[in-house]
Amino acid sequence: MNSVYLDNAATTQIRDEVVDEMFQIAKNHYGNPSSTHSFGRSSRTLIESSRKQIADHLNVSPSEIIFMSGGTEADNCILRSAVRDLGVKHLISSKIEHHAVTHTLDQLELDYPIEISYVKLDSLGNVDYADLELILKSSTSKTLVSLMHINNEIGNILDMNLVSGLCKKHNALFHSDTVQSVGHYKLDLSSLNIDFLVASAHKFHGPKGIGFAYIKKNNPIKPLIFGGSQEKGCRAGTESVHNIIGMSEALNISINRMESEVAHIKKIKTYFIEQLTKCIKGVEFNGSSSDLTLSTYTLVNVRFPVSKDESALFLFQLDMKGIACSKGSACQSGSDASSHVLNNILTDEQNKFVSLRFSFSIYNTVKEIDYVITQLKELINR
Repeated sequence: MNSVYLDNAATTQIRDEVVDEMFQIAKNHYGNPSSTHSFGRSSRTLIESSRKQIADHLNVSPSEIIFMSGGTEADNCILRSAVRDLGVKHLISSKIEHHAVTHTLDQLELDYPIEISYVKLDSLGNVDYADLELILKSSTSKTLVSLMHINNEIGNILDMNLVSGLCKKHNALFHSDTVQSVGHYKLDLSSLNIDFLVASAHKFHGPKGIGFAYIKKNNPIKPLIFGGSQEKGCRAGTESVHNIIGMSEALNISINRMESEVAHIKKIKTYFIEQLTKCIKGVEFNGSSSDLTLSTYTLVNVRFPVSKDESALFLFQLDMKGIACSKGSACQSGSDASSHVLNNILTDEQNKFVSLRFSFSIYNTVKEIDYVITQLKELINR
């Protein structure tokens, strides 16, 4: 077996149907969507059709969908604008959010006279909802809660209904990074008290460099990038027509095929957990990632009986065997820093061992899992 790709939480393989659609759009609809001639109008029509399709999937208004380059830009834009333009003085988050959120909060604290509170987590990395309510109760200024739906490293699932209810009860805004859930779960935003949401196409078999923000009506934000008046004045720059259509097509396919594809990926994850537990003595799972109810079906974070000092070599050896996985978020792979998520939930003793994230997609097979288990056994028993 030449290669096995188990790093789908970092990015996914783009679907053939999406590539074909994007090629046709790039070739035949090259007009600037801001131009008033027929070429521009053709591109504009495609963009607005995609906007409506995405909005329909989330059960929101098309005017509440703003196209951006991805989740990172959208998180930055929303959080910065909430403080700068909406009068938010108190932000509540967690220490295990994606760096697109944590690093933005760090910078906002330097730039503005704001208060940031971090909700308590249990030993598995789950949000302490009672503590969240206590913080909300004690808040005396305009507040925004920023908590991700699915953690990108350990897969824990946030109770969105509960958090949105608490935010409504205490008159707080609610922002959620849903990069790991859009395209994998059906989200009905009309039933949630959520103000801001972000998504990225390359996490659900779409193109890189394109995503969107959901911005609820009556929460007008100002741009992070200045220039033209594109995207209702929220995001300047000529829209990437073929990428937007590619994202919409990828989301359509993911949602239409969700039932069968979820079943397939759950089977892969379940089999992987069973084989790991059976074949490798001393293996443990981080967070709630081995629980298909409390964590996403798309990934598992595994702690091996191997010294953490050997983590780079361990990953290198797997790579030499054609196996792609990761220590955590791809956004920090170029750094020597260990996972901030695991550092916040593991004990010092647990953190002495190698932890790897394996994440799955529709393209993975049981045969691939058997190969990975064989290679892991050989490396650990060597």
